[in-house]
Amino acid sequence: MIGFYDYTVILTYISFISAVAGIFCASSRQLQWAIFFLAFSGFCDMFDGKIARTKKNRTEDEESFGIQIDSLCDIVCFGVLPIVICYRLGMDRIYGMAILALYGLAGLIRLGYFNVMEAKRQREEGGARKYYQGLPITSMAIALPLLFVVSPLFPTHGAFIAVLHIVVALVGFLFILNFRLRKPNVKQVLLIVAAVALAVVVILFAWHSWRNLLKGHI
Repeated sequence: MIGFYDYTVILTYISFISAVAGIFCASSRQLQWAIFFLAFSGFCDMFDGKIARTKKNRTEDEESFGIQIDSLCDIVCFGVLPIVICYRLGMDRIYGMAILALYGLAGLIRLGYFNVMEAKRQREEGGARKYYQGLPITSMAIALPLLFVVSPLFPTHGAFIAVLHIVVALVGFLFILNFRLRKPNVKQVLLIVAAVALAVVVILFAWHSWRNLLKGHI
C-alpha cells in the first residue's frame, strides 16, 4: 500500500474521520454534534505534531508526508467542516456564502504557503517552529465553539448571525495576514483545551436553548 503507516500520523487520521463525522452531523442538522467533532479534531491537531516529533528516526520522506497529510486533513477539518456548520447556522444568503467561500480560499492559501515554507525551514533549521505566521487554521475549532456557547446571550437570532458573519470573515482574513503569533506552551494549550471542552459540554447538555435560538435554521 502507498503511504506511511506508523503512530506519527494516527491522530491526523483520527482528526480527519472526526471531521467527516462532523460534516455528516451538520448536513443532518445535528449541529451540537458537528461542533463536538470540530472541537475534537482541534484537540487531535494540537498534539499530532508533538507525537510525530517523538519518533527520532523518521526519514525525510516520512517527515514530508507528515507535513502534507496534516495540511490536507486541516482543510477538511477546519475549512470544509466550519463552512458546512456556518451555512447551516444561517450564513445561507449570497453574501454569507461569499464570506464562507473566501474563508475556505484563505485557509487553502495559508496551508499551501505553510507547506512550502515549512519544508524550506525543515531543511535549513529543523525542529519545531516557535511562531505561527498568521493565524493558524485550527483557530476556528476554538472560535466557533466559544461563539456557539455564548449564542443564547444575543438578543435575537439576527444579532448572532451578524456576529457569526464578522467572526468568519475576520478569522479568514487573519489566516493570510502576515504577522507572527507565538505558539502556546503546554500549560496554555491545556487551558485552551479545557475552555473548549467546557464549551462543548455546555452545548451538548443545554441543546434545547440553542434549538430555540436557532429555530428555523436547524
